Amino acid sequence: MAFYIVYIVEAHASDVWQMEANLRQNVVIASPRSFTERETVADSCVRNLHIEIPALLDNFRNTTEAAYTGWPDRLYVIDGEGRVAYKSKPGPFGFHPAEVAAKLRQIVEPLQQSPTD
Repeated sequence: MAFYIVYIVEAHASDVWQMEANLRQNVVIASPRSFTERETVADSCVRNLHIEIPALLDNFRNTTEAAYTGWPDRLYVIDGEGRVAYKSKPGPFGFHPAEVAAKLRQIVEPLQQSPTD
């Protein structure tokens, strides 16, 4: 089992949709113009939020965001066959950790049971 964060298009870029809370917290970031800039912004986000889950970057065509409707943020569980087993509503208000935990148990518990002969 593995957990990842996928950093997609910047949600509150100063040149697109700057939030007052970001101004108060001095988190003012323009939309990255290159993959290197996106990588720098994602790295800053991971470090400043003390995120310990590995982060992956979406490409500049934003194919992951488009495929998974990840904006503004969502939680997904992908099963062992590579299929979406759970998709949260948009976060953070649509996040229900108990639902994610239940889906993970539903997937993992059968794998942990030893086969009976």
